[in-house]
Amino acid sequence: MEIPYISGEWKILFAPHDNGNYVNDHSIVVGPDGNWHLFGITSFEGKPSHERYFVHGVGKTLYEPMREVGRSIDRGTLAWAPCVIKKDENFYMFYGPSPTSLAVSFDMYEWFGTKVTLNNEPMMGAHRDHFVLQVSENEYLMYVVGVYNQKGAVSCFSSNNLLDWDFIGYALTSGDEAPLKPAWGAIESPFVVNKDGVYYLFITYTDCSDETYNNTLVFASDNPKSFGEYNGEGNGTKPITKLYGHASEILKVGEDYYITTCGWLSKNIPHKGAVSIASLKWKQI
Repeated sequence: MEIPYISGEWKILFAPHDNGNYVNDHSIVVGPDGNWHLFGITSFEGKPSHERYFVHGVGKTLYEPMREVGRSIDRGTLAWAPCVIKKDENFYMFYGPSPTSLAVSFDMYEWFGTKVTLNNEPMMGAHRDHFVLQVSENEYLMYVVGVYNQKGAVSCFSSNNLLDWDFIGYALTSGDEAPLKPAWGAIESPFVVNKDGVYYLFITYTDCSDETYNNTLVFASDNPKSFGEYNGEGNGTKPITKLYGHASEILKVGEDYYITTCGWLSKNIPHKGAVSIASLKWKQI
């Protein structure tokens, strides 16, 4: 097992101006043009009820700010926390809030709505903040934030085609001794990294207070479908570390890793109105 840590200063990766004035949960992938593409929650009002499209940024590298190119998924309904993954020649964008929505694109600019099915989805178990990971040639896992027993949880679904998903259990739950208990459960923005056969689950753990807004907890497991029950300092699974970050994405370029952070204008983030990026390194324990 290794412990991730932030090893460099935060730099601006993307700051919108024409289509919004901040970015919250986002997804960053390499497109068919070889450029990095960012899709993220935005608005001009800073209210979740006004977040109805994603801002789209593009850059050749992660070392200089991206340029703003427009909006995606501008369909007049809520659009939260996109996750984009490539399969064959197409890109699949999953987003919330519930029910789960899916759009597909071949060029990252035009997106076509597509039906997606979540079989045996638990009540309130798959609300928002989707993340999809390919774990084998024929299996994908989707992690979605929801509520279980009136506390925050990460639901886990399995698929072989990205269209039909089966609920297989909760990857992470909150126990009675969990320190934060807002109505939405405090768990946000799951992101899973497979590094040398160990799976690392990054979550934002916050009640949206200034004190917890930039808290990212990292859990480790040999099984990507199960990270245990979190009870803070009580009995249960323990995070291997806590990082500074909100709705963080983990990016890999060659052998180098990077972490992003973002958030509302009212919060103390590295660059207001922007997605920031820093180097992420790992140390053996």
